[in-house]
Amino acid sequence: MSLENQELTDLLISWISLSAAFAFVFSDGGLSVTSFGNALAIAALAVGTGFLLHELAHKYAAIHFGAKAEYRAWNLGLVIALAFAIFGGFIFAAPGAVYIFGKRVTDEENGIISVAGPAMNIVIGIISFLIAGAYGQASQIGNVASVVGSINLYLAMFNLLPFFVLDGAKVFAWNKIVWGILFFPLVFFIFFL
Repeated sequence: MSLENQELTDLLISWISLSAAFAFVFSDGGLSVTSFGNALAIAALAVGTGFLLHELAHKYAAIHFGAKAEYRAWNLGLVIALAFAIFGGFIFAAPGAVYIFGKRVTDEENGIISVAGPAMNIVIGIISFLIAGAYGQASQIGNVASVVGSINLYLAMFNLLPFFVLDGAKVFAWNKIVWGILFFPLVFFIFFL
């Protein structure tokens, strides 16, 4: 199935905005054009894998269950993400969502669709850290892979928070065991490792 023009535009706008937000945080507020440029390139790769593949995982999981699904950006959420990054030094992002229509999905299907995005982030994070380990953090490839892994695991943890509108609320409502198996190791990894 192809992506429609509006969906592609929304994905691109969200990708650019989130990349800029992460670049501000990683480059100490964009104080140096050089460090901001490097941070933006790395953030674009990390957000490209983390955000885009996360949303596409939701979309194609929904399509698998016979629903129609499209990503739509939430412009206010993108502005909030940039504002938090620039003025707060951290990322709080709600860039948009995949909207499902055309078929009523069951609670189980909705839970599986919701877990698909964070699961994609976890897989990318693990692969990235394996690459970082193979190349060593001192190498450019290892360093970039480590950042990509960190962003993906952060996105997975954030999205699994069991709050309304986030994936975690739907996963938690569907299956608390699946939610816990995914969420608690991420919290441990991000805050203690």
